[in-house]
Amino acid sequence: MKIKIITSFIIPAIVLLLFFFGLKNSNDYNTLNLAGNKIDNIELTGLENNNKIYIENLLSDKYTLINFWASWCMPCKIEHKFLLSLKKDKNLKILGINFKDKKINSINFLEELGNPYYFLAEDKSGKVSVKLGIYGIPESILVDKNFIIIKKFIGPINSSDYNDIIKIIKN
Repeated sequence: MKIKIITSFIIPAIVLLLFFFGLKNSNDYNTLNLAGNKIDNIELTGLENNNKIYIENLLSDKYTLINFWASWCMPCKIEHKFLLSLKKDKNLKILGINFKDKKINSINFLEELGNPYYFLAEDKSGKVSVKLGIYGIPESILVDKNFIIIKKFIGPINSSDYNDIIKIIKN
């Protein structure tokens, strides 16, 4: 009888303690800590011609901004003017990876707003994005010539991000 009473109090107390300590741990999925890591050599499919190419063949001599975007993404339209301005800098190339989009819509998007990308790839399944730590769009990753991630930008590039990128690539 005593064992039954003790067990009926101890087991719920242990469960309650585990629950309490579990709440204290943060399990947020945060990929901002990717900075400093080397980017994997991932195979990409060209948007315009379906050619296969590896990401390491696309990175520039100095800096590359890998931008994940889609024509159906309203924040992508907001950041587009900053990408067009960044395109003018000789120290930076912008690699565009179109995310889960229809080819005709993405081409129309770029014809209407301008094309800031030196290479366009597509990610129909979303697997390339996941391998690179992307979980929403728009997102961008700035990498150097050694394939090291300098900084990740979650959400649309804004004027502050634009200034950060310019400061980094000018040094």
